[in-house]
Amino acid sequence: MHERHINPDHHLQTSTGRVFTKERQLAAWDRVYEDLEVALRGRSSTPIQLCLVMGVQGSGKTTWIRRNIAALPGAVFLDAALPAVRHRARALDIARRCRVEAIAVWINMPLEIALARNASRPADECVPEEALRSVFSLIEVPTTSEGFVRVVEILDSGLSSRL
Repeated sequence: MHERHINPDHHLQTSTGRVFTKERQLAAWDRVYEDLEVALRGRSSTPIQLCLVMGVQGSGKTTWIRRNIAALPGAVFLDAALPAVRHRARALDIARRCRVEAIAVWINMPLEIALARNASRPADECVPEEALRSVFSLIEVPTTSEGFVRVVEILDSGLSSRL
């Protein structure tokens, strides 16, 4: 786990793989928001921005971050589905309170591709198909009216776009 790459799944990892329960998921999100606040407050010497990297499970969010984190030294990345405005509100509120610009990086992936990628994951990382379909049905395209300074939409399956 990288200190600038924040993902609720990091808090679900155990020595035997990822373990998901409703209680662990809620606790993971509490820790995500704590980590986010620490990361944004603790980087005052470097120009900083928050990149909310969002999209349905299996869309390539983590891959995009791995490919771009070194090129964006002043950024902290929140890696999660965050399908709707209400799911992004708390992170955006933290960014505002920390006086940090927030950029939306929306990985816009067709459902069929996300389902295929998800099915090829290790068993402990595979999201139940009904959960993935549910998240996909909740997607609200991010906009600057939510508080983002910019919205970047990634359409290519190679995830080569940069900010």
